[in-house]
Amino acid sequence: MAGKNHVFLIATLLSLLVSSVVAHGGKQVGVTYDERSLIINGKRELLFSGSIHYPRSTPDMWPEIILKAKRGGLNVIQTYVFWNIHEPEQGKFNFEGPYDLVKFIKTIGENGMFATLRLGPFIQAEWNHGGLPYWLREIPDIIFRSDNAPFKHHMEKFVTKIIDMMKEEKLFASQGGPIILSQIENEYNTVQLAYKNLGVSYIQWAGNMALGLNTGVPWVMCKQKDAPGPVINTCNGRHCGDTFTGPNKPNKPSLWTENWTAQFRVFGDPPSQRSAEDTAFSVARWFSKNGSLVNYYMYHGGTNFDRTAASFVTTRYYDEAPLDEYGLQREPKWGHLKDLHRALNLCKKALLWGKPNVQKLSADVEARFYEQPGTKVCAAFLASNNSKEAETVKFRGQEYYLPARSISILPDCKNVVYNTMTVVSQHNSRNFVKSRKKNKLEWNMYSETIPAQLQVDSSLPKELYNLTKDKTDYVWFTTTINVDRRDMNERKRINPVLRVASLGHAMVAFVNGEFIGSAHGSQIEKSFVLQHSVDLKPGINFVTLLGTLVGLPDSGAYMEHRYAGPRGVSILGLNTGTLDLTSNGWGHQVGLSGETAKLFTKEGGGKVTWTKVQKAGPPVTWYKTHFDAPEGKSPVAVRMTGMNKGMIWINGKSIGRYWMTYVSPLGEPTQSEYHIPRSYLKPTDNLMVIFEEEEANPEKIEILTVNRDTICSYVTEYHPPSVKSWERKNNKFTPAVDNAKPAAHLKCPNQKKIIAVQFASFGDPLGTCGDYAVGTCHSPASKQVVEEHCLGKTSCDIPIDKGLFAGKKDDCPDIRKTLAVQVKCSNKDPKRSAN
Repeated sequence: MAGKNHVFLIATLLSLLVSSVVAHGGKQVGVTYDERSLIINGKRELLFSGSIHYPRSTPDMWPEIILKAKRGGLNVIQTYVFWNIHEPEQGKFNFEGPYDLVKFIKTIGENGMFATLRLGPFIQAEWNHGGLPYWLREIPDIIFRSDNAPFKHHMEKFVTKIIDMMKEEKLFASQGGPIILSQIENEYNTVQLAYKNLGVSYIQWAGNMALGLNTGVPWVMCKQKDAPGPVINTCNGRHCGDTFTGPNKPNKPSLWTENWTAQFRVFGDPPSQRSAEDTAFSVARWFSKNGSLVNYYMYHGGTNFDRTAASFVTTRYYDEAPLDEYGLQREPKWGHLKDLHRALNLCKKALLWGKPNVQKLSADVEARFYEQPGTKVCAAFLASNNSKEAETVKFRGQEYYLPARSISILPDCKNVVYNTMTVVSQHNSRNFVKSRKKNKLEWNMYSETIPAQLQVDSSLPKELYNLTKDKTDYVWFTTTINVDRRDMNERKRINPVLRVASLGHAMVAFVNGEFIGSAHGSQIEKSFVLQHSVDLKPGINFVTLLGTLVGLPDSGAYMEHRYAGPRGVSILGLNTGTLDLTSNGWGHQVGLSGETAKLFTKEGGGKVTWTKVQKAGPPVTWYKTHFDAPEGKSPVAVRMTGMNKGMIWINGKSIGRYWMTYVSPLGEPTQSEYHIPRSYLKPTDNLMVIFEEEEANPEKIEILTVNRDTICSYVTEYHPPSVKSWERKNNKFTPAVDNAKPAAHLKCPNQKKIIAVQFASFGDPLGTCGDYAVGTCHSPASKQVVEEHCLGKTSCDIPIDKGLFAGKKDDCPDIRKTLAVQVKCSNKDPKRSAN
């Protein structure tokens, strides 16, 4: 015990030394912390961070995505490090193209932002195998994420390699670089009990191992109450302002590493939602209760290209984030949070140096405020926990109206500059537009050979993970049965039934080369039973199964012991009873012959003969077509109408798994459109290849462009003015405009202009952006007023002024007025566009 304490003490002292601020030419460089905040290069900071994962977009997208994050008020980008893409085979590393971690971190720094590096190396992240490379499973006697010598050896080796790369490029803040925090392990408390004492000793080892790497910046462990020594335990969740029990030592700051902006989706899920208002409420609450860093998980989710998604996770990731899958600003979430960051920055001095106080204003309303005694520095948060009714309260002699479940921010303890429930920023809706280029695609197909009798190499069907080794989703299984005529049922329409019990994930079945049917599990329950009637013939019959994986697991204890694939096969309904084929002797083929031949490339596709698609193609078929890159610079997608389940390649690069037949409870596919990065495309003659597992017809597939050119505003008379109406000058809080009043603010993306006003109503309009309707009260002048202010402009402001819309006559004086506007943006001339 004494020896362990001695090692821990040395590691703790070392960490304090390396995290200390050092002088470089008279300038302090590095990161320290106290109970209030991180102290970066000698300065306290309010930190607004967003998760952006480099392999979930392409290098050409990184600068614009990071810049949009910065314009959204962020000053930190957080990313995981993905071990399995960097070391797919033991000792063979890949840091090229979308896996160029150094380039990504440097791009963050070039934009004047900080970075957080979450090394894990177990990351979960709905990423295949939680980021752990498959070869790790095959290390003798290994137990993942435990006080296990083989696992600790390989984990430390990889973590050290990444840290050394960052040091070599001088990317830590202690070297003048952008990295201000590093994370070791990930949400380990959720599995720690499963490993008992080996879990306790492992997490202590992991923290002290990280501290000994001498990065010069603090380390964090999310959701880890027993984070060792100076390692900071942090919160993950939707409402950490109310759920976080606090740092495990009084000298550590409160950091929020994951504020979930929506929810990841798995195939079979309905759309994921989290409102901008709820997200903003949680952030304002966090900072009002001594928080100093929030990280949005995700700020840009992006795309799970190729086979990188974990089990059953969709190709589209966290599309409801402030930047959607395509990197487009999702409004009002992006804009409402941008306004929140500005409001909090107006409170910065009070928050970071003021003394906190709490005052109860009513049963459901409290004021949390920070002020420096003897100065005018003061910032207040008026929080209503009443989820049903608005309330008017008094604070310091002044009345304030608070919408239900909202927080108002007063950077001077007097003026409301922001309320979490009243959205001043614009809204938008996403449009998928059919490309004007040739979109009637000409399809050819090639049918995968269905093996009838592979060489028997096992009495039982083998396990899928071990067979595929994460190189493919597919394995063929074959066996044969000899059926005597007397075994056959002579009554018509009563056929035998093939039953396959599988541990996951999906399967297509054939008998004598004929498609029998398919079945699949779910993200909740991976196992399933395939049952379909079969036509058997007297004599030898061939049973062929195509076992399919939909990603490896990404969470839970003892991941190295998870299995998938058929575990029981039988024929029911024979005269001799049920015939168990489980131990009948099985042959196996890993992967498809088309994968081996690389039919998804131009060279590979030339090795086989393709035929023109007439109608629906048979199961396990390859399809190919050529198309020109769509016009303009907007993001590109393909809509997979008419298809069922499989994979898509563009010019030899996989854009991921698709699954159209796994519908949500709403009766719609969980995901219909799939992102094609512009960098994957040539101007003309792009090759698209699809492998489809079931019967399908590609004729309805469409190439689309994606935009958010439909923008809207929905503002009431009682909204506060835009937070941009206020500023701090010479440490004084002052108005930035002469007369701060509520207004509708509209701005087109990418310097486009407003070419049409599609809806305008001043009164009590209903609906949401893209689906507004006139209510019982409406000013006939609404559209004309909006056109006068906005038509032909890239941006416009429309005052919420009764006189402007109704003159001296108000036909519905008892109604609180709202202005709803929807306009269309384009590069076209507004004079040539129909309204």
